[in-house]
Amino acid sequence: MAEIRKRPIRVLVAKVGLDGHDRGAKIIATALRDAGMEVIYTGLRQTPEMVVNAALQEDVDAIGISILSGAHNTVFPKIIKLMAEKKMDDVLLTGGGIIPEEDSKDLYAMGVGKLFSPGASTQDIAAYITDWVEQHRSFWLSLSTLIYV
Repeated sequence: MAEIRKRPIRVLVAKVGLDGHDRGAKIIATALRDAGMEVIYTGLRQTPEMVVNAALQEDVDAIGISILSGAHNTVFPKIIKLMAEKKMDDVLLTGGGIIPEEDSKDLYAMGVGKLFSPGASTQDIAAYITDWVEQHRSFWLSLSTLIYV
């Protein structure tokens, strides 16, 4: 039975804190858009609360945090906590930047998705998000369902 998506995958891309370098975030946002996703880019200097509230309002499937400031061990746990409070357990939290491998392991254990290093393939990032959403979100219709709608 063939299936189609009800809508494009929606991703919120954000820069949290005082990290003022957003070139990578903009490149990722453009690549995800080119891959057929709807992308909401929040811009610079967001708080974790602002990010989670925007993700909730925009009904996103994934949140991507770009972080180069070294604050990943503060930012990701705060966002995970806020997402849990808002019952956003079916939304992917992923990201990238300068994150040491040991810190990545700790963040994975908290529930953060795959983290990408600078230079990661944009196709790999888009494929990861697509695969995760297809496995964890239920917004697919079978073609036979469409016939009866």
